[in-house]
Amino acid sequence: MLRSLHCGNKYEKAARTQGFTVIAGVDEVGRGSLFGCVVAAAVILPENTRIRGLRDSKQLLREDRERLAKIVEQRATAIAIEEVDAATIDRINIYQASRLAMTNAVLKLAPAPNHLLIDALRIDHPCAQTSIIYGDSLSISIAAASVIAKVYRDQRMRELHEQYPEYGLASHKGYSTPEHLAALDKYGPTSLHRKSFRPVAQTSLPWDMPPEAEIVDVPVDLLPA
Repeated sequence: MLRSLHCGNKYEKAARTQGFTVIAGVDEVGRGSLFGCVVAAAVILPENTRIRGLRDSKQLLREDRERLAKIVEQRATAIAIEEVDAATIDRINIYQASRLAMTNAVLKLAPAPNHLLIDALRIDHPCAQTSIIYGDSLSISIAAASVIAKVYRDQRMRELHEQYPEYGLASHKGYSTPEHLAALDKYGPTSLHRKSFRPVAQTSLPWDMPPEAEIVDVPVDLLPA
């Protein structure tokens, strides 16, 4: 169904008809991962930008994501990336951590936007916002943010694979795959695993858990494709 959606400038044009001139797309990646940070990106594209093949980063092959990320970097007016680490995710929960990453990414943009297009969320920022369900498949600005965030986070996971090779992070990027779950059972969680996520909590000792942690299940829609 997502592949049938058209990723274009519809929402960007609608915002401009309302008088907004600096429009940023905002998205996050890594919400469903059991390991490491959640990453958000905010991207401002020039008016009427078209990038052939750009859409939700999860629907793209790695080589296409990386190629498109370079095009976005060349054409964008501004790009900002922000990450929130596993300890903070455990402390404030993944939903609030995702919003925090998005907010901080937007705050780093220069020029500052006056309208935000956000994939399915609203954030604590004073400027106008449009929350779009499946936004990364419908808005070119959100899709650009999705690709930038995922390329950045995937590279971080490959780097951390060198530190924790037994977990297979380079292949699954910290998501709940059979390979990752088997490694958790065998080796237990690292300091960068999210101990508030049930698959990790089940392999943690009681004194490893953060105080007042709310144990959450990983939503099915956040598991890797």
